[in-house]
Amino acid sequence: MLNLPQDDLEHIFAHTRPLWEALRGQRVFITGGTGFFGRWLLESLMRADDRLGLGVEVILLVRDPQAFQRNAPHLASHPAVRLHVGDVRDFTFPEASCSAIIHAATRASARLNREDPLTMFETIVQGTRRTLEYARRCSAPRVLLTSSGAVYGRQPPGLAHLPEDFPGGPNPVDRSSAYAEGKRAAEQMCSLYAHHHGIQVKIARGFAFVGPGLPLDEHYAIGNFIRDGLDGGPIRVTGDGTPYRSYLYAADLAIWLWKILIDGQVSVPYNVGSDQPITIQELAHRLAKAFSPEVQVSVAGTPDPEAEAEPERYVPSIARARDELGLQVWVDLDEAIQRTIAWHMRIGGMNN
Repeated sequence: MLNLPQDDLEHIFAHTRPLWEALRGQRVFITGGTGFFGRWLLESLMRADDRLGLGVEVILLVRDPQAFQRNAPHLASHPAVRLHVGDVRDFTFPEASCSAIIHAATRASARLNREDPLTMFETIVQGTRRTLEYARRCSAPRVLLTSSGAVYGRQPPGLAHLPEDFPGGPNPVDRSSAYAEGKRAAEQMCSLYAHHHGIQVKIARGFAFVGPGLPLDEHYAIGNFIRDGLDGGPIRVTGDGTPYRSYLYAADLAIWLWKILIDGQVSVPYNVGSDQPITIQELAHRLAKAFSPEVQVSVAGTPDPEAEAEPERYVPSIARARDELGLQVWVDLDEAIQRTIAWHMRIGGMNN
């Protein structure tokens, strides 16, 4: 896989520089380091280590070290990175203690959630329990859980942005809620460990994102649209295009996660995402215009003009992150789209 863009890594460094002293000389354990979140966190940490001489050591939990070495050889060979082979559900604890733990394992895989929801639920819950047990054993002062906005369940009509204190939730007896309920259970477990064992657990509830490294062949609409555009179009909208989403660029995502880990409140969830809504159909047309020449858009469904229900929304309030931590959306959506397309086009050029 192509390295992440240097300009993006510098963007992250510029907005996180004051944070890194908290990790100087420390050891960091990361689960899910080969995924979208983990890759951005690891690469930005290595950039800070190289620039500031932090002397940080990273223990990265991986199931397939050979695959990681193929996909990210510059990270696998970095002197600060040590691979620890295991499954997040039952990995052996590293002998070394860690002062910071980032639990970013378990992809939001729609396929796994649909085909094997029990495995999805068990992986989230057991993986979180195992990670927290390691944190307890080594008395890690900082732990970050990457949770999900899925914990809120369906966003009700009339609510433009989901705040962290929204009391809703997914249907607990619906098999398709396995991912969301797993994340709810993971958050509860973190709160209990914080209360009973004094572990400083921070919670980041992720929404929707775009950026280099985002899979183009899964359930992410923006990833699928970029794939369609790279193939020459048309960009295919499978529904009527009326639902609202919002997208935070991956470089901003990394800034938010580092800030929450270092300065966030314990057991206080923070929404992580953009609060700037866009319909799926509008998103498709914005993406179509980002290609040269512009590609076509195909919308399978037609909005019902007599429908009483408001369009579905999945858009967070980011007031807590903005007001408490000074976080914001630095890279706007059009720029985020351009950067992501350019990165994937470079990958295509390398593979041809």
